[in-house]
Amino acid sequence: MIKEEVPQGWQWVRLGEVCQLIMGQSPPGSTYTNKPEGLPFFQGKTDFEDCFPTVRVWCTQPIKTSVEGDILISVRAPVGPVNMNNLKCCIGRGLAAIRCKDAAINWFLFWYLRAIEAQIALLGSGSTFGAITRDDLISLIIPLPPIEEQNYIASKIQELMQEVEQARTACDKRLEAAKSLTAAYLRGVFESEEAQKWERKRLAEVCEVIMGQSPPGSTYNKRNIGLPFFQGKIDFALIFPIPSTWCSEPIKIAQPNDVLISVRAPVGPTNLANQKCCIGRGLAAIRSNNGIEPWFVLYFFRFVERNLSEIYGVRGSTFGAMNKEHLQNLHMPFPTFPEQMRIANELKEKMAEVEKLRTAIEKQLEAINALPQAILRKAFRGEL
Repeated sequence: MIKEEVPQGWQWVRLGEVCQLIMGQSPPGSTYTNKPEGLPFFQGKTDFEDCFPTVRVWCTQPIKTSVEGDILISVRAPVGPVNMNNLKCCIGRGLAAIRCKDAAINWFLFWYLRAIEAQIALLGSGSTFGAITRDDLISLIIPLPPIEEQNYIASKIQELMQEVEQARTACDKRLEAAKSLTAAYLRGVFESEEAQKWERKRLAEVCEVIMGQSPPGSTYNKRNIGLPFFQGKIDFALIFPIPSTWCSEPIKIAQPNDVLISVRAPVGPTNLANQKCCIGRGLAAIRSNNGIEPWFVLYFFRFVERNLSEIYGVRGSTFGAMNKEHLQNLHMPFPTFPEQMRIANELKEKMAEVEKLRTAIEKQLEAINALPQAILRKAFRGEL
C-alpha cells in the first residue's frame, strides 16, 4: 500500500503490530449441520451481509474459532470484503479473523479495511483462484490515530452510514413507486369501464404473427453487414431494441412498427421494431393490419405480459415458450382506430413522464451509493 500523508498525531503501522490474525481452517464436511448444534460456521463472503454475517450452517467440531468483535475478512475469491463478527463462531479457510489489541479499535479498522477493499483485492490477483496469505495481512500498512480519535471517527462513520442507508431506503421506495406507475397506467386503460365495452377479437383477425427463425451462425457478424439481428429479450431496451449483431442472410424479417415479443424464456417482454430487422427463434413479430395502431398493440401486450409469463413461461417446455397458435388465439380489445390513437398517445406521454421520474431517482440513488466511499475517504484523511 502507498503511504499517504496522514494528520498530525497519526502513524502508519503494520496490521500485525496492532492485531492478532487467525486464519480459518475448514473442519471435515461430516461435522457440518443445518441445525443449531455446535458453533455457527462461516465459510466466506457468501455468509456476509452489510455489516454482520448471517448463520446458515453450524459445525460440531470447529478447528479455528472467532469471537465477537473480531473483523472477518474474505481471504479467498472474492478477496477483501469484511464483516464484523457478532458471536463466537467457527471460520473456514475462506476467512480470517482480525482481533484488535489495545492500540486499535475494531470498528475504526473495520471501516478502514472497507475503504481499501479494492486495494486488498489486488493482493490476491497473483493467485489462480484469488487469495491472500497471513503474511499479506500482517504486512498491511494502516493509519493509526490515537485511541480517542479512533473512537470518534468510528462513531461518526457509523452515524453517517446510517443516514446514508436511510436515504437509500427512501430512494428505493420512491423508485419502486415510480416503476409501479407503469402498471397502474396500463390497468387504468385496459381495466376501465370503457374497456369493457370494446369489441374483442382474436389477434389473428387483426394482426399477422411472424415467428422468428435463427439463421446459420456463420451468417452473424458484428460489422453492420446485412440486417440487425435480434434474438430475444437480451436485445431489448425501453421501447426499441438495440442491435449488437447483424445477419447477412436473414430468414425471418420484421418491419418497422412490428411489435417484437419474446416467446422463449422470458415469455412476454416486448419492444417495437424501429427498423427492418432479422428475428431469431426467441422472438415473434406482431404486424398490425389496417385499423390497428402498433403502439396500442405494444401497450396491450405490456398490460398482459405478466399473465403470458405465468401461463406460458413453463408450460410444455423446460425453458418456457409461446408458439404461433398461442399468439393468434389471444383475444385483444379492439376499440375504434381514433380511440386507439388517443390511448396510445396518452400512454406514451405518461410513460415518458414515468421514465423521466425514474431516471431522476436513479441518478439520486447513484449519488447516494457513492456517499459511503466519499465518507470513508474523508474519515481517513482526518476530515470528519
